[in-house]
Amino acid sequence: MNAQAASVTLVAPLSGVVIPIETVPDPVFARKMVGDGVSIDPVSNQLVSPCDGEVALVHATKHAVTIRHGNGAEVLMHIGLDTVSMEGDGFTSHVNVGQQVKAGDPLISFDLDEVATKAKSLLTQVVISNSDQLDGFEPVSGFVTAGTDALATLTMKAADAETEAEGGHHAVSNAILIPNPTGLHARPTATLVNLAKKYDSKIMLKRGDDQANAKSVIAILGMAVLRGDKVQIIAHGPDAADAVAALEEAILDGLGEEVSPLPRHSAEDHSDEPEAALAAAPEPALEAAAPRSGDPNLLVGVSASPGLGIGQIVQIRRNEITVVEDAPDKHKELRKLNSAIDRSLVDLQALQSKLEADADADKAAIFAAHQELLADPDLLDLATSAIDKGKSAAFAWQKAYNAFADQLAGLANEVLAGRAADVRDVGMRVLEELTGQRSEQQELAEGTILIAEDLTPSDTAQLDRNKVAGFATTNGGASSHVAILARSLDIPAIAGIEARALNIAEGTRVILDGTRGTLRMGVTEDEVAEIRARQVRIAERKQQEQARAHEPARTTDGHEVDVVANIGGLSDARDAAGKGAEGVGLLRSEFLFLGRNTAPSEEEQAQIYTDIAREMPGRPLVIRTLDVGGDKPLAYLPIAPEENPFLGLRGVRVGLDRPEILRTQTRAILRAVDAGAQIHVMFPMIATLSDYLRAKEIFEAERAKMGVSQVPLGVMVEVPSVAVMADQFAREVDFFSVGTNDLTQYTLAMDRGHPMLAAQVDALNPAVLALIGRAAEAAHKYDRWIGICGGVASDPQAIPLLVGLGVDELSCSIPAIPSVKAQVRSYSLEQCKDLAASALRKDTAADVRDLVPLDED
Repeated sequence: MNAQAASVTLVAPLSGVVIPIETVPDPVFARKMVGDGVSIDPVSNQLVSPCDGEVALVHATKHAVTIRHGNGAEVLMHIGLDTVSMEGDGFTSHVNVGQQVKAGDPLISFDLDEVATKAKSLLTQVVISNSDQLDGFEPVSGFVTAGTDALATLTMKAADAETEAEGGHHAVSNAILIPNPTGLHARPTATLVNLAKKYDSKIMLKRGDDQANAKSVIAILGMAVLRGDKVQIIAHGPDAADAVAALEEAILDGLGEEVSPLPRHSAEDHSDEPEAALAAAPEPALEAAAPRSGDPNLLVGVSASPGLGIGQIVQIRRNEITVVEDAPDKHKELRKLNSAIDRSLVDLQALQSKLEADADADKAAIFAAHQELLADPDLLDLATSAIDKGKSAAFAWQKAYNAFADQLAGLANEVLAGRAADVRDVGMRVLEELTGQRSEQQELAEGTILIAEDLTPSDTAQLDRNKVAGFATTNGGASSHVAILARSLDIPAIAGIEARALNIAEGTRVILDGTRGTLRMGVTEDEVAEIRARQVRIAERKQQEQARAHEPARTTDGHEVDVVANIGGLSDARDAAGKGAEGVGLLRSEFLFLGRNTAPSEEEQAQIYTDIAREMPGRPLVIRTLDVGGDKPLAYLPIAPEENPFLGLRGVRVGLDRPEILRTQTRAILRAVDAGAQIHVMFPMIATLSDYLRAKEIFEAERAKMGVSQVPLGVMVEVPSVAVMADQFAREVDFFSVGTNDLTQYTLAMDRGHPMLAAQVDALNPAVLALIGRAAEAAHKYDRWIGICGGVASDPQAIPLLVGLGVDELSCSIPAIPSVKAQVRSYSLEQCKDLAASALRKDTAADVRDLVPLDED
């Protein structure tokens, strides 16, 4: 820079009225924390360059761009207020970082209406992000025209006015996890930079191998720091320690934004695995908390697999695998990696075969998916790229699979987090092959109850059912692959159990109740004897129930209830028929769509629907149309990340947004109907009557084209609005099917997969029962039938209540069919109605359950 830099005139990047930056309704901009500048209330929708220069930054969500002029000025333009949360919707970038532009060149186009609707304001800020180097800034006022009128004149300081930090003190912060919901966007970055500028020391923000000047907005924005990213503050200069302490505290506090705090880490923690760091972080509040049950001998979690287990505690601890970072011969390392992957594939194929022989072929597909992961080109590219740079095979592979898993875990939803565990499982398998540091397989005695922070699908699949009486994990949930495997192997299991379970001494005798999700310590000999006697009685009762499984479910006074099955494939249909199912109340059609790279064809769908119907000739088959989104993403049907996917684009909303998917499935169903199948169709995640009418219109249009006979159409009652408006819905639909899992979590505003809340997400809450009763009353008023296809249909304490509320059909899990039928036979309809009426007057789900004590035999 010359001794005195020349003045530069910026042209208006947008047409509109110039407004003083001090009046912008955002304190960060108004207080010039981002930099000195002006705001424009725009009437045009294309942002153009205000000067000649280089594109220094295009924000990941395309709502902001920075141009660096030749004199060093960094001109940041930020379209609208709070537009980072739009995640790029409505914005189109025309430039890339490093590109040279002229004044007036297009930078970003945006949808004025969409920004006006979704953002806090359209006001667009034009600021000099390195204003500490400004010698003067003179804006104009009034209306300006984009690319033509002058906006402001600025002058930069002479080079000799710049100072260098003095002193040699050095300080490094603890590792910090960024708590801001959308990471370090403009507002928190400006707060950080302004705080850093108060110190004389040179200060850097470090994330992994990347680092940026903490006194530069543009440098930090260029790092695209996200929530959960692990960063450190590094300072060198006379006030380094004070600077580090202040900035660390400010980041943890959210830099002016309301945040949920994340754990702190020590300065020695240099790993790049934020999710792993989160999992490893101590939770003193949890450890110190009183027992959830109020009884120090009773630990509470979430039911992952039903059943009773008695045995001695064995704690499963994992040793960390140590790896060497560098290796001299990249060709040798690549051969090592390929060989380790090949050996792992052989092991996975053996596991898959074992499960196919011992349990369920559908569950064995989990390990087929693990084999697919080992062939994933992105995962292999990450590892081989690191090997090419001189890293060892073990180091490269460990970094690659952890990065891959973090991407899934970062989506913050229970089922996808479970898939992240699958990635780490298969990754660890290869890493053990590479290093020879294998996890020791403990020799387990008969009657073992395992306790662990988590078990992998591989761990679970290899459990010996003759020795393992049950297990409990502090992590995970009821829908993880581990829970699915436990159910298929008939091993009682609890997920999300209190962390104090990890402190139970080895050899302690306990009773694990997978049905209730509880673990009891301090067990006496008499209690053990009673439990063993109960197990014998339960086994005998199951034999008796199975003997009558094909008889109708008829109350003592002659009222008949249809007991049907929830299924997810052809093998389930065969099993259900053998258990006495009188039809299918829920075919989860997404089984055809998940775990593949392309959507199933119309022909493929039609064939499987026809084959399933043939397993139950003359019996109804209720098909739920594709229910994905939320916890069930599809690789070939991308859905943009959502802050709350369970309230976003899922269920029928996907079909209405992508009607070609719904039309194809409709034609496939109609082809099965035309082949003689007795099919009913229901739409999931219906919230409004217009949702149903739009879906029905698509279905009926395809039916008219094909000339197929009428098909009964119904809705899932899983959003409370449908139950509240049941009278209006019942006039339009042919039937209701209540999805109690979602209906309960939406009614109570509690995530059913949350380990701390899941015990309260009980469908026997009087509020949920009242909604079911309201829907049943409306259905019968218009001569419609109503079924229950949620988990509560298999709950023995719920059966008489549901019958009493007027439910006509119970669609339950396949193993529960004989016992549900037996439960119906043990009551009269009048008893059921009295119980239901009493339940609606109760205050809590626990009070309701007291009305129907569990049959301990």
